[in-house]
Formats: sequence, C-alpha cells, structure tokens
Amino acid sequence: MTAVQIAATAPLETRHDVASFHARLDDILPLIEEKSSEAEELGRITDEVVSALREGGFYTMMFPREVGGAELNPVEFISVLERIAYSHGSTGWCTMISTAEGVPMSIYLDQKGIDTVFEHGPDITIAGNGVPRGYARPVDGGYMIKGNWAYGSAIYHAEWIHSGCFVMDPEGKEIQLTESGAPQIIVAHHPATSIKLLGNWDVLGLRATGSFDYTLASDEELFVPDYMVYNFYDDTGPKRGTAQGHIGLVGYTALCHTAWAIGAGRRVLDEMAEVIRRRQDPFGKSAESATFKFKYAQAEAKYRSARAFAYESWQAIAHRTANGDKPTQNQMTLVKLALRHIHDVVSEIGLFSYREARGAALHNTILQRFFRDINASTQHILLADQIVEECGRGLLGLTHSNAKWSVFGIDG
Repeated sequence: MTAVQIAATAPLETRHDVASFHARLDDILPLIEEKSSEAEELGRITDEVVSALREGGFYTMMFPREVGGAELNPVEFISVLERIAYSHGSTGWCTMISTAEGVPMSIYLDQKGIDTVFEHGPDITIAGNGVPRGYARPVDGGYMIKGNWAYGSAIYHAEWIHSGCFVMDPEGKEIQLTESGAPQIIVAHHPATSIKLLGNWDVLGLRATGSFDYTLASDEELFVPDYMVYNFYDDTGPKRGTAQGHIGLVGYTALCHTAWAIGAGRRVLDEMAEVIRRRQDPFGKSAESATFKFKYAQAEAKYRSARAFAYESWQAIAHRTANGDKPTQNQMTLVKLALRHIHDVVSEIGLFSYREARGAALHNTILQRFFRDINASTQHILLADQIVEECGRGLLGLTHSNAKWSVFGIDG
C-alpha cells in the first residue's frame, strides 16, 4: 500500500485536518509533475492523478462534513490548492472545479438530492457549466432541460454534471424573470451518462483541463427532479454545513479561481528565475543586468502584494464565518476585487517572464506552459471588467446597505 493510500484510508478526523492534506500532497505532487506532460498530450488529467486526488479527499475538501467532506476554511483551502496549481496548472484547475461547482451543490440541494449524489460515498467529482447556456421548462416534479454548454472543465472524469439553464414558461417559449427583472436561472444536476462530449478542446492554455463543450446524449429533453436543482441566485443560505456556506456560489467561485492564480503566478516567476540564472547571450549574463534585476524585484513585490491582499480578504471572511456570522457586503466586494487583481498581476508578470526569457520561452517548457495557462485563465467570465465596476460601486458606498452579491454583481 502506498503512502497516499495509507493517508486516504486514515480516520476521518485525521483526513479532515489541513496538515494531513498537505502531508498527502507531499506524496502526490511528484506524481502530478511526472504526469503533467502526458496530461497535456491527452488534453485531460491522467487517470492516475485523478485517482490519487480522489483517494486523498482533495475533490471534496471544502464539502460539508455532513456529506463526508473536510469543510476546510477558505484560507486552508487556498494553501492547499495553490500548491496543486503550482505543480501543474491544469491539475489545479480541475481540482478547483470540484470545489467551485460541488460545494454549492452539497449545501443547496434538498436532502433527497444529497442522498442521490452521495449514494456511493463522498469522493465524487462534478463538472459542467453553471453559466446559463441551456433552457429549463417547469413540469410536475421538476424541469425538462435542453441545451449546449461550453467549458466543461474536468468533465472527462466527472460522475455528476451541473448545467446552468434559463427558466422558461411551461411551453418553453419565453424566459421567465425575477422580481428585479433579471432572467430566472437554475443549476440542474444530472448523471454524466446523460451527456455527450463534443471533443473540441483545442486551445492556447489549460490544455489538460479537458474543458469540452457538451450537450445531452439524447435529442430529447432531459427530466431533472426538483431535488436535483438549486436557484442560481439562491440567498436563503446553506441547508447543511457551517456558516461558511453563506459565501455561496459567488464566494466559492471567487475563492477557487483566486487560489489557482496564486499558485500559477508563483510558478511562472520561479521558472523564469531558473532560466535567467543560466542564460548568457552576446550582451552578457542576463542575471547581471541591472535593469532585469530591478524589474524582477518589482514583479516579486507585485505578486507578493496581490497574494497578501487575497489571503487578507479571505482571512477576514474565515474569521467571521467561524463565529457563525454571514460575510458582509464589503468583505465579499474585497474578495471579488482580489480575484481580479491577482489575475491582473500574474498576467503582467507572466508576460514579463515570457519576454525576458527570450528564445527559451519559445520552446515547450514549463515556463511557456504556465504563461499559456495564465493567459487562458484571464479569459474567464468571472474576471470581466463589469464585475470590477461593481466592486467600485460597492466601495464607493453606492449600493444599498443590505444588498448582496450575486455571481456577476451587487443586487441593489
């Protein structure tokens, strides 16, 4: 039995401690590094890496303990996920997806849905796209859904799919609206056997995430019971778990992408330093250039500042929810801002690293891979300028004091 298997079969109280996650990660990281090139060729994470992460509880490390998860707090989660992302960007991305999509499922679904999803144990994986690209018309006991969804990261190994759908009228003709005039959206959960992958993941970066488009396996609509659905704008609070669940879909998505960027940004800087220390051209040793040393110091300061801002913002929420309180609007504003800021910074230092490495960056190296991954990550809808505008609105005090964040803005 391997060290990873021994750790994975340890008592739950031991597995749930963040130190034990780091200990298991020490055993798994060499495997992730070893399999990273193969994963890039496959366009998805290898079966061996998925099995190791699943057995170690990494896909469910923030799930409520009621469903068998570890319910790490946000700061603990960042400390683990950034190490995985540092090792291999795509593996970190796929690991965070199970949290960003799985935790809301595990706290919002009715108990019958929980019993269905976790029938065979806690270590499930979930993938899909909660951004509404499908349509759902209400019927007795649930919804009939159809659609074509994109960016199903980690979907190759998922048992469960979550799919965002606009709610239609019963005839499926018109999108229904909320009281505020926004489209009604649900997130529907259905087995992986209910979909087919379209195999079109040919991209610049995050190549091994297998973020395929997908659609239903049948040309017919799919019935999804009420108990397998939650409201995209759910603000009723978690049905299980601690007060931490009040960060909701908006919080878990921001947390996961932030943690990923912290790890990827650190790796690109470290890889560039390795290249520069060895590099010499007709102008001399690159590491002896005063201009380069100045710029590298600046890049380090920018990265460390952005990382500190992210940790500080999430630490405030961790403290507040540990005391049983909901995060404030301002706290949620800051984590949304920290999300965009860390991506802006790692994008800048990624370009700096790529250009300073010159010809060495043209080759298929780890430096080039992380440069591509970072540039792919910045295209995510959660980093849209409009969300930063909402941060500015909140920080300026232009929102109602009791207004809440949704995934894309402050409602009020």
